[in-house]
Amino acid sequence: MSNKNIWYLPGPFHQYQEDVKALAKANGLRIVDASVTESREDAADEVPGVTVKEVPKVLLIDGGSSSVDIDAFRAELEAVGLIVESFADQALIRPEGELGPIADRLFQVFEAVNAGVESLIRERDGEVEKVKALQLQVDDLLQQVEKAGQVDAEAKEVADLKAKLDEAKVPYRANASKESLEKLVADLTKA
Repeated sequence: MSNKNIWYLPGPFHQYQEDVKALAKANGLRIVDASVTESREDAADEVPGVTVKEVPKVLLIDGGSSSVDIDAFRAELEAVGLIVESFADQALIRPEGELGPIADRLFQVFEAVNAGVESLIRERDGEVEKVKALQLQVDDLLQQVEKAGQVDAEAKEVADLKAKLDEAKVPYRANASKESLEKLVADLTKA
């Protein structure tokens, strides 16, 4: 025989007019929040009926006797809408006329955001220019290294040619070109 004593009841439990905890205790039931579990294992066959409390409605306007100025609310809401739309279009525009406190503050905040973004854009553009200048310097240095490597390689070849000519006791000019030294070395191998 199974013990079906679980009352699956959607929470929160304060939304009910009845004291659901007292009802559960009186009927020998355990309450499980039905909105947090899918299982309905050991669900009780008979559970007490409960009703949800009626939420009182709050009225903003009470006929015409309210001290709330609906036209001012509408004007401010319209101003807020215009400010938000202009900001979204990336062209912040202050609406004509007097702004309410919320619209005015929103405009100030968006102005500050725009100023910050513009500052970041200027800073980024300055950094891009620095990067371009540094890249030109790097390219120039790489060319200089490549030329120096070529000059070093050529100087080594000239030194090798001169060493061969010195070994063979062949006279040559001290400032002889690489080509003339190569010719003299080639003549050595023919002889």
